[in-house]
Amino acid sequence: MGTEKGWVYRVDEPHGSQGWRLYGGHPEQWRGTVITDDPKEAAEYVATLVVTDLVTEWEVRGTGQRHVRVIVWEDKEGDGPEDAAFTVEIQPDIDAD
Repeated sequence: MGTEKGWVYRVDEPHGSQGWRLYGGHPEQWRGTVITDDPKEAAEYVATLVVTDLVTEWEVRGTGQRHVRVIVWEDKEGDGPEDAAFTVEIQPDIDAD
């Protein structure tokens, strides 16, 4: 009891010289909260859940891998990766056959 922790995540995509913007046509789908109750389920765990959902969507839609970053904060959304608990960037494999 009392071990619940809230994690907030956001998925961004590069937007040229303007930096990064929310990913996808429905950005609310890629911004949210995950509540964990196991201390082992930290920011990296939350990022893994989000990346798994992203990869599944790409495979189902046949769109191929995209360039995105998943940012995870503890408790509330911050400004960017500089104040995040964990950030992972995924880039398409340009050498894929």
